[in-house]
Amino acid sequence: MDLNTLWFLLIAVLYIGFFVLEGFDFGVGVLLPFLSRDKDPALVDRKRRLMINTFGPHWDGNEVWLITAGGATFAAFPQWYATMFSGFYLALFLLLFALILRGIAIEFRSKDANPRWRSLWDWSIFAGSALAPLLIGVAFANLVRGVPLDADMNYVGGFFNLLNPYALLAGITTLLLCAFYGAIFLSLKVSGEIEEKAHSTAWRLWLPVVLLLLALLASTYLATNIATKTGISPSIIAIMGIVAILLSGYFVRRRMNGWAFGMTMLTFATALLSMFLILYPLVMVSNPNPEFSLTIYNAASSPYTLKVMTIVALIFVPIVLLYQGWSYWIFRKRLTMESTLEY
Repeated sequence: MDLNTLWFLLIAVLYIGFFVLEGFDFGVGVLLPFLSRDKDPALVDRKRRLMINTFGPHWDGNEVWLITAGGATFAAFPQWYATMFSGFYLALFLLLFALILRGIAIEFRSKDANPRWRSLWDWSIFAGSALAPLLIGVAFANLVRGVPLDADMNYVGGFFNLLNPYALLAGITTLLLCAFYGAIFLSLKVSGEIEEKAHSTAWRLWLPVVLLLLALLASTYLATNIATKTGISPSIIAIMGIVAILLSGYFVRRRMNGWAFGMTMLTFATALLSMFLILYPLVMVSNPNPEFSLTIYNAASSPYTLKVMTIVALIFVPIVLLYQGWSYWIFRKRLTMESTLEY
């Protein structure tokens, strides 16, 4: 394995880590206005505070994975970064807006007890949490489906080229999978009424998620070159993801929420891994002119740069993993409504 392949795999791991860790955060944000319904406005506020507290200690650390993935792409494959970030500029600007809006809302909602103030920021959390996975799903789908590039590796399409049926299906599937993931996470992290609502929501979402994933897998066979891949077949990895999501429904039904959470995590991981296996050794597919595609070689930095980056990664990645593991261990206990009284 050369350094170009190694960094392609490391970037894949970073994106997988982001969705595995941040996916349920997005899901809880999407469910925030719905699972907190109550006739008493004071109870609505406390329920929403309880739900936010489940991911409050982790969300900013989880987003570091996305930032690092972008930084690694810039350093290891600058031409990929330049083409993707210029071509997908409006979509990525909307993604950045969604993430900033969500972060501000999480921090600002408790600055004032006025119900209108808190409602504004709660709906902002919902909007940011829904828009982010939708846009990321659309972006990843376009990477594997292909976008129009010219001989100078520049994107020559428009914003609406990205909103093709396959990409929109991927975006909606990602959003609904995050909601399902978030519902299972809530059933593990809280007790009482919210736990029951989260469990029933997870069960209701399971079948639509399965159907969307099956439709996405079938569409991927039509829209990409997945069927022609050899070696570690992305088809096998994708089918493993389907099996995992089927098992997650079984575990939700049996109230084995820890296993359901693990299977949903595996679904996210296999879906992202399949995408990167479809791409390899490309990093951006040119459609309809495959000869203009970006590869891990023509889009890469110099060998010396990749070598230095590898040394830095070997030093700092274990530190980040240890810190995040410690963070989740410290905040591992279930939360109750009583813990929200101080807010």
